[in-house]
Amino acid sequence: MPALTPRTRTLAVCGTLVTALLAVASLAPLPFSVAQPGDTANVLGEYKGRPVITVSEGGDPKGEDRASEGELLATTIAATTPETTVRLGDVLDGWFDTDRAVMPREAVYPVGDDPEEIEEHTTAQMEESQEAAVAAALRELGLSEDEVEVDLRLSDIGGPSAGLLFALGIVDKVDGDDLTGGRTIAGTGTIDANGKVGPVGGVPLKTQAARRDGATVFLVPEAECEAARAELPDGLRLIPVTTLDGALDALEALREGGRVPSC
Repeated sequence: MPALTPRTRTLAVCGTLVTALLAVASLAPLPFSVAQPGDTANVLGEYKGRPVITVSEGGDPKGEDRASEGELLATTIAATTPETTVRLGDVLDGWFDTDRAVMPREAVYPVGDDPEEIEEHTTAQMEESQEAAVAAALRELGLSEDEVEVDLRLSDIGGPSAGLLFALGIVDKVDGDDLTGGRTIAGTGTIDANGKVGPVGGVPLKTQAARRDGATVFLVPEAECEAARAELPDGLRLIPVTTLDGALDALEALREGGRVPSC
């Protein structure tokens, strides 16, 4: 056998080192979470046997005598828990799988890895979002919170991402008009008390959850149009929104066959 040249020996050593490093990297935990399309919930109906939105004015219930012909779906993503070990193989699979996404763990769990702290944080965000949704909806309707009592029940969707859908659902219940026009409409977006809609993240996975559960229209914060278009499921129409008022105008145009904004 001919003697190995210095170059060949160097390449062999480098190859061995690279193989060893890859082996170690494939087993080492990485600071990522893997997410996939989560549940949806119709804010105009019931969730786990209880109405999501209950509205009463002067003690009299509103909207309970009228069932919407369509649905307004709040959407979610389902991410691995903070204690879940994510390895290189999981990351690579997530990058090449359109049904999953790899996200920095701190982006999913910004308050750290403690389950109690995470629950407290997401619950606080959800409660603030619900309060803002009630304020925005009643402001849109020209009503005072002193006159109308709104109860929101959707604890499984933590964080602020259902704010827009909550506000639309409240308007639907109080105003008496079916905002959906018989369609299944999904969406996502934060909302503040003035009705401004903000981005939330995870939109490509939420559009997949929406289409899976029958939605044909998706309301998306305008700032996230590009992300929503990237892996848009067939048969799902995107409508960009920046405010509650704009979302209501778009839904009215959709019902009446008017000009509807698009991403």
